[in-house]
Amino acid sequence: MTGAGFGAFVRRAHDAGRLVVQPRMGMSSPERMRAGLLATRDTEATTVGTITLDSYTRVGDLESAKLAVLEDVALNGYPIVSHERATTLSVLDGIHGPGFPVQVRHGSAAPQDIFRALTEVGLDASEGGPVSYCLPYGRVPLRESVAHWAQSCEVFATLRERGGEPHLETFGGCVLGQLCPPSLLVAVSVLEAIFFRRHGIRSISLSYAQQTDPRQDAEAVAALRSLCARFLPDTEWHVVVYAYMGLFPETEQGAYRLLGKAAELAVSSGSERIIVKTVAESRRIPTVAENVTALEYAAKVAARTSRSPLEGTGTQTYAEASALVNRVLELDDDLGKALLSAFAEGFLDVPYCLHPDNAGFSRSFIDADGRLGWSDIGKMPLDGIADVRPVQAITSADLLGSLSYVRRSYDRYDPEETERLEGVHP
Repeated sequence: MTGAGFGAFVRRAHDAGRLVVQPRMGMSSPERMRAGLLATRDTEATTVGTITLDSYTRVGDLESAKLAVLEDVALNGYPIVSHERATTLSVLDGIHGPGFPVQVRHGSAAPQDIFRALTEVGLDASEGGPVSYCLPYGRVPLRESVAHWAQSCEVFATLRERGGEPHLETFGGCVLGQLCPPSLLVAVSVLEAIFFRRHGIRSISLSYAQQTDPRQDAEAVAALRSLCARFLPDTEWHVVVYAYMGLFPETEQGAYRLLGKAAELAVSSGSERIIVKTVAESRRIPTVAENVTALEYAAKVAARTSRSPLEGTGTQTYAEASALVNRVLELDDDLGKALLSAFAEGFLDVPYCLHPDNAGFSRSFIDADGRLGWSDIGKMPLDGIADVRPVQAITSADLLGSLSYVRRSYDRYDPEETERLEGVHP
């Protein structure tokens, strides 16, 4: 494998005992975007940069994005396709390089133009996936998303012809963000990674989003790493943990506790990178300064946490995830076709996801110990494997209560946790 690029940077940091920390960040103003990247680079932590794109670009409304650029209208991210190439090069000048890689994040089910634009300015890292950037985010048919992502991977892989090493991160470990049992998150993340590899990408990261129970999360990451070793033997890969993607705690104490748990999960599980959230998440888009504080806090927690990964193959999560991956791979040698068949047959079924291509039979619940489990597996191949516990019909109030479970749990004052955080809290 080449020693250059996003994946190689993360690997070197991990080998040196450092967790790579990364913000969510995107501003339409080139000046503000450059300032955000500089602040991230200069943080007291081992960081990589983020350029998050705007909603117009994400859905392919490039005309509106271009008009906003021409009229200097603020957007909720950086319109990389609509800015002039020279403009983006000036944003990156003297910042992006071997010592500070930058990843483009976007959310698009049809990202071909995005990949062309980022490769034109020398960027070599992005993320997403044919499933994870289709089902939760809109109504683009899954068949179209699979085709778009196959083309995009092949466009991105051409960077290797120019001496680069393109890196893609699966978003599959974050499907719906919450209330999705970890085994399905792990399975989709692994399947998207295999899809990337089969379409020419050799440097890959696999995502996993922090859920409701720390022990279950540790089991999930262990299962993910074991499946990576099994299915990606010739690939440079690492795991990225996302701080909880649902309703974030409203109190400062609660927000730091939850972020701290995410950092501990990342290090203890042997993961190489974390994407943070800030104390402002429950109220508004965070400032650059708030992102810097979150990055430094996560790095401090990481520095005092030891690696202690669990055994990966002996858990319920591994058994379920492995069964799901195996069943999909059996459907067709063409993984794109296999994914389409899996969703059409209900072999993959995301709970509470309303996309027309999702079967919608599966349901999840949070048990008394805080673990996410299956109350209905629909047609997924988990009979005799999953511990299914049917519950009475879930009302809208029950669903809202589940969605706010983490917020409520972490906003409760915990004196022991407060004492443990002394010396780390900003």
